[in-house]
Amino acid sequence: MTHSPEQLLESINATRLVGASAADAAEQRPALKWFASHEFTSMTLKPRDFILEPIIRTGSLAMLSAFRGVGKTQVAIGIAHAAATGGAFLNWRAPVPRNVLYVDGEMPGADLQERLRMLSQVNTGRLRILPMDEQEIGVSLNLSQADSQERLEAILGPTELLILDNRSTLTSGGRENEAESWDTMQSWQLRLRRRGVSVLLIEHEGRGGNPRGTSKREDVLDTLITLKHPDDYSIEDGARFEVHLGKARGVFGEAAKPFEAKLEVRDGEAQWTVKDLQDVEADLVMTMTRDGASVRDIAAALGLSKSKVNRIQARLTAIEPSTSER
Repeated sequence: MTHSPEQLLESINATRLVGASAADAAEQRPALKWFASHEFTSMTLKPRDFILEPIIRTGSLAMLSAFRGVGKTQVAIGIAHAAATGGAFLNWRAPVPRNVLYVDGEMPGADLQERLRMLSQVNTGRLRILPMDEQEIGVSLNLSQADSQERLEAILGPTELLILDNRSTLTSGGRENEAESWDTMQSWQLRLRRRGVSVLLIEHEGRGGNPRGTSKREDVLDTLITLKHPDDYSIEDGARFEVHLGKARGVFGEAAKPFEAKLEVRDGEAQWTVKDLQDVEADLVMTMTRDGASVRDIAAALGLSKSKVNRIQARLTAIEPSTSER
């Protein structure tokens, strides 16, 4: 394909304009900063205090994942309430009250209202709710796009913890299992972290037991909380699940151990009970032992080794002599 001299000149001028625009844009952007290691280690940086100890700090990126119907929203609301009141929830504690914005993209407004009413009122204004179900027709958010991110940032104000419930309903476009479709959302969350805003993203779990879509979503996380029903779960149990920390930077020892949580509603108020998973196993071993099950049968039913069943029985016998080892 040949070009006339006029076309070639036009093409060269266009290239010069593009180059000039790129250079001008580069001049307007702040330069990248680097530090000598001894200078960096001597700098006084803002400490990362706890919003909810030990799982969420200031500037944290966290994800709460579970299969549908397990109890993600109940836990997310409990976290929001504890953070806003400086209270406690499950095995976690908020040292001081924080400003929280809860964005719900899935639940009918009346249902969300009902769940919030199970908790004590937050009259300080620290807990703000943005329910998409109560927006005007035609108003939507697609947080995978820059314009929606900017609209939400415009109302953040003093927000210290942003809870997004959930990714599936608050983003659209791009294939769920493609890393590239996540890039814009990840960049936005990293930008929020630089501002000191912590983000808790609620995610549906796929059939494989992991958060749906690309695993790239987990790369920048400080904390990944997963909920799952216990092996002996029955639908009559309601909101009863195990809590596991799949990823938790800086969380060690007892604080990192999984536990079981159960919700009961009494007189319209949410009442949570928490058990160490070892206690749950011990209860099951005790029940089956009293029912006459052998060590082999107990181990097979609970997915434990026979030696572990023996250890649990020995511990229970020391506490309650009537518990016999079989």
